[in-house]
Amino acid sequence: MNDISVSTKNLSKRFGNFTAVDQISFDVRRGEIFGFLGANGAGKTTTIRMLCGLLIPSSGEAWVNGLDVNTESETIKRQIGYMSQKFSLYQDLTISENIDFYGGIYELSDLRLKQRKDYLLSILGLEAHRHKLTRDIPLGWKQGLALGCAIIHEPPVLFLDEPTSGVDPLSRRRFWALINELAQQDTTIFVTTHYMDEAEYCNRLSIMHQGKIITIDSPGALKNMYHHRTIEDVFIHLITNRI
Repeated sequence: MNDISVSTKNLSKRFGNFTAVDQISFDVRRGEIFGFLGANGAGKTTTIRMLCGLLIPSSGEAWVNGLDVNTESETIKRQIGYMSQKFSLYQDLTISENIDFYGGIYELSDLRLKQRKDYLLSILGLEAHRHKLTRDIPLGWKQGLALGCAIIHEPPVLFLDEPTSGVDPLSRRRFWALINELAQQDTTIFVTTHYMDEAEYCNRLSIMHQGKIITIDSPGALKNMYHHRTIEDVFIHLITNRI
């Protein structure tokens, strides 16, 4: 289990009579980039919110960095990074002030905060813009800033829910360069995306449909298994055959 960073067993979430996540089971290895694919409403975000300790599962089990989501959700929140679909930073603070705020939440020392902020501003291409108000910067920069705040405390597990939605190609490339660097440092990356070219960058992919996981494997193995040249073709094949 030491090599497993995220694990679920028959994990489910129901809202009244609606089952959003239906008995899913999977393991994610430490340092792995794990892609979570599915159409809108497939259950991806609900799964992430359970793993982040933001939703209580209806049934089943899950562990994140060795912690039980049913009993240790508050500890999990302190040990992970989470970037939601909706931009959630403070628009009336500068880029620098937002980073300082999140560094304070995670109780970084002044020296460590300065080191992390300088590193993140540099790698995200925001160093020259640190004093700009967040509301005045382009969407790509905002998403980069949100990612920087999510990893300011160097979490061992990072959850990214459609992190590059609406972002320009250059910002997307910078994003994925940083994601790969984090994975090489043994950070586990759990990412949802609707960009099928981004899915190709993942070590393994899970495809969800109507709350269930219908397949898990590497991009190459999935293309070979279903006899398609691209992950987009695999995805369309699997989903349309179930509608």
